[in-house]
Amino acid sequence: MAFDVARIRGLFPALGDGWIHFDGAAGMLVPEQVASAVSTAMRAPVSGPGGAFPASQRAESIVTAARRAVADLVGADPATVVLGPSAPVLLRRLVDALAERWTIGDEVVVSRLDEEANIAPWRRAAKRVGAVVRWSEIDIETCELPAWQYENLVSARTKAVSVTLASGSVGTRPDVPTVIEFAKRVGALVVVDATYAAPFVPLDLQELGADVMVVSAPSWGGPAVGALVFRDPELLERISSVSLDPAATGPARLELGPHAYPLLAGLIASIDYLAGLDDAATGSRRERLVTSLGSAKSYHAGLLAQLSTELRSLRHIMVIGDAMRRIPALAFAVAGAKSSQVAEYLASQGLCAFADDGTSGVFASLGVGEVGGAVRIGLAHYSNVFEINQLVRVLEELR
Repeated sequence: MAFDVARIRGLFPALGDGWIHFDGAAGMLVPEQVASAVSTAMRAPVSGPGGAFPASQRAESIVTAARRAVADLVGADPATVVLGPSAPVLLRRLVDALAERWTIGDEVVVSRLDEEANIAPWRRAAKRVGAVVRWSEIDIETCELPAWQYENLVSARTKAVSVTLASGSVGTRPDVPTVIEFAKRVGALVVVDATYAAPFVPLDLQELGADVMVVSAPSWGGPAVGALVFRDPELLERISSVSLDPAATGPARLELGPHAYPLLAGLIASIDYLAGLDDAATGSRRERLVTSLGSAKSYHAGLLAQLSTELRSLRHIMVIGDAMRRIPALAFAVAGAKSSQVAEYLASQGLCAFADDGTSGVFASLGVGEVGGAVRIGLAHYSNVFEINQLVRVLEELR
């Protein structure tokens, strides 16, 4: 494997701001090749699709290439890739379309490990039609999401199961294949949110067996674009269309209005960037993505292990959770201090991190609000050992 973090850091002009960025929860910084792709596409003549002239054909080629790039990322058919302005917007469209066939007493299963953006659409749709929302719970000691509980959570009335592939708050990667196995026993649709997993873990929708996968380009340094990817093209055709075009077929059935073509050009460039994370990656883009993300997974596992070990050695720091499988995201609390105070102190020392008061979402389920909230640390492709050491040093001084 050849994950050269020094080379990768050189791809990010924004790192010249002098700050140490542990703000991965909001998405990674943007690589130069992505910014250039967006800028170039904005300068080129691009019109609406359907015309016989070059500007129109350019628009169609950008959309086609964007679907192909996302399909390579997740191991799917380009004909099943729905593109839109963000993952939450697309997820809401999907849920609203699915809910048209629900009736009173039907059930959906969501998890306490998921972010609110992945829960709210299901709760709203269920309330609208009189369906029941059932919850899978987190182990408050480890932050694991025990898969065995789904055997009792799903039933003949379960229409959908929504679960994250990785938590952006505490880093947990739950046993999603087992969750899917229980869901399939009752014929429930499974929607997997890969927003936080996509930058660090090779994805394979066909092997995973989920029905729909959600990805969000900003999580890996791409533009403000999201995608829904269906495992089975026929499922996409069976879902109620939300398109303004009554003749829309395929992915267009869940797409509204014209695409932001420059952003789609940036999306393509961002996936090409992911494919080039490992210098030694060869073959098709799909093959290079699998190799590069495998290298990223190994590199970040080492960084996370170092960070976790060193933070746990500080008596005034409480690291939240200890899941066996993780992405490089971590949360901690500082004894006697509110998370907002800690985040402000880190900022005064040139480190970017987010505070969560623990009154909602994952941290509320864990009772983190009772200890003053948590500070969220999200590593990125450009994170290195020096930055880890700086964070630990600064927190050591915060006694």
